[in-house]
Amino acid sequence: MFHTDFEFFLLLASLVTGLIWLIDSLFFLPRRQKNSEGIALYEPILLEYSKSFFPVLLVVLILRGFLFEPFRIPSGSMMPTLLVGDFILVNKFSYGLRLPVIHTKLNDGDSPKRGDVAVFRYPRNESLDYIKRVIGLPGDRIAYYNRRLTINGVPLQTKFDHDYQGLGELNNMIGGNGCDKVDAGCTVLVEQQSDVKYSIMNNLQVSYSADGELEVPAGHYFVMGDNRDHSSDSRVWGFVPEANLVGKAVMIWMHWDWRSNGNGLDISRVGTKISP
Repeated sequence: MFHTDFEFFLLLASLVTGLIWLIDSLFFLPRRQKNSEGIALYEPILLEYSKSFFPVLLVVLILRGFLFEPFRIPSGSMMPTLLVGDFILVNKFSYGLRLPVIHTKLNDGDSPKRGDVAVFRYPRNESLDYIKRVIGLPGDRIAYYNRRLTINGVPLQTKFDHDYQGLGELNNMIGGNGCDKVDAGCTVLVEQQSDVKYSIMNNLQVSYSADGELEVPAGHYFVMGDNRDHSSDSRVWGFVPEANLVGKAVMIWMHWDWRSNGNGLDISRVGTKISP
């Protein structure tokens, strides 16, 4: 999960510094110029800071709000695809441009596809951003039994890949035994939807009771974590409204696991593509 308070702070700081600069240019600068009599103009320190920071804040606001936004992965719910300490880039215009803070949609963009790794505002607390994989589209019939997915009556193909060897403690969102150095050995499989393939992970040492069937309502999406037995997702808290979509995760740009038992800097993950 990620907090979105920074977006509001960035917008507010841009507005305040820009307004200070504008007010000075319209009302106070002409007066100082008139009284300067050839002497170098004095600028209040607040104005100096505003003129210095406003262009930087505006550029960052445009980049984060409309193009690409960085996020840090804080939990293991998307292992083995994303690890704790991964820093990712999210394409903000993939699913349509939205205004910062108020999230009003400016254009349609593309619809999420099955297999996309999407960032969205958590439906139960929209101040938090979550990241999961899109599994079901509007109108899909989803069934999940005994760790197997079926979509519209067609079971998804899964193939054993390897036994997972942990890279640090798993901070999963629902507690319990995780897949880490202490109790590695979770099963990594390749799951396939049509021509889209991605890795998932099961922990056969734990029981997971979120089995059942449901239909995805119009304007909503069904999402799951790749770490299927250690993810709080649509099986627990329901569907993601289209209006809550933030963007599509596209790339890992850095990995730094800061915890005492983490694996530190790992440049081998830099540039790794995320979504199909």
